[in-house]
Amino acid sequence: MTTATTAIPKGRLTELVRYFLRLGFLGFGGPVALVGQMERELVDDRKWLGRDEMREAIAICQSLPGPLAIQVGIYIAYLRGGFWGAWLGGWCFILPNFVIVAALGALYVHLGDLRPVTAIFYGVSPAVIALILHSCYRLAKLGMEDRLQWAIAAICLVVTVALQAEVALLFIGAGIAGILYYGRLFKRLPSALPAAAAPVLAQLVPAAPGSIIGKLLLFFLKAGSLTFGSGLVIVPFLEQGLVQQFGWLDQRQFLIAVAIGMISPGPVVITATFVGYLVAGFWGSVVSTIGIFLPSFLFVLIAAPMLARHRGNLNVQGFVKGAYAAAIGTILGACILLGKIAVGDWLTAGIGILSLAVLFRWKVSNPALIAATAVIGLIAYPLLQPPWVMVK
Repeated sequence: MTTATTAIPKGRLTELVRYFLRLGFLGFGGPVALVGQMERELVDDRKWLGRDEMREAIAICQSLPGPLAIQVGIYIAYLRGGFWGAWLGGWCFILPNFVIVAALGALYVHLGDLRPVTAIFYGVSPAVIALILHSCYRLAKLGMEDRLQWAIAAICLVVTVALQAEVALLFIGAGIAGILYYGRLFKRLPSALPAAAAPVLAQLVPAAPGSIIGKLLLFFLKAGSLTFGSGLVIVPFLEQGLVQQFGWLDQRQFLIAVAIGMISPGPVVITATFVGYLVAGFWGSVVSTIGIFLPSFLFVLIAAPMLARHRGNLNVQGFVKGAYAAAIGTILGACILLGKIAVGDWLTAGIGILSLAVLFRWKVSNPALIAATAVIGLIAYPLLQPPWVMVK
């Protein structure tokens, strides 16, 4: 950590900019793939850090709310370039993805009512559900270790489906259950644990009145504090807020936003950029992007050093395990709720099942699967419309 307090050569900052701009533009495949790419390129090829340092970076960032790949990138940039290197590298990681998704948002706003666009997302929507389910399976393999975690996940799934919304208290309760089971109840909790719990509590704060830009910023600041374990954890929270609470999007538009987040490079939470553009144009996309990613910078630069000191504490580990299990349950619950919208007939059901089978059988990239199902939608959707719709 000595790089944070010493002068950083300009050459290091330049190489951080170049590397993270390239990674942000070409980094497909989700958090696991992105972290694996950084490990190959920065540990094996560039020798920026050792293998043990990389493993510690991953472990610390997994213990924090926020999109894993972005936080690992920020943490590595911090080790390499200090405080300002972290800010510079992190935003360079995000910038290419922001430009791409904001451009897609502009195109959708201008072309969204055209029949080809409707046909494309008729095929894509069930594939998105399959992608979320497959990613959830991978996350479960990564972090679900015992019966208690599965029990927590099952409870959160049932509550999410029954209430048709993600509930912040589930994460808090799951974290407390983890402390009771895995930790040491009668020992004082380390200072790092409140830092991990605070983002979940942030969701309980009511939205302040004001302009649409201000509401977007506040909403996504809360959302950016809730992506515990993976960006997919944000899906149920976003659906509850954007569709049910504020009514900024309908269910179909929300599925399209999630699809854009999954097929673009970078983390799934870049969905916020697309949503912001739909709700309030370019400046809406800017404030939504800032809101969703700003907590990650703060957690890495403030909470990560504390977690690095207390990472071995059983209470911290217990809270993380409980909250992680709650995240798995809410993701599965969101899949059920969104699946009711995405799957409306035999063809969309078939697309979803086939997409899931392909993902488990072969290593297919998200963009390739989305492109294939978009073609199916373009071909099949017009054929399924009644004759009086076809002549329009």
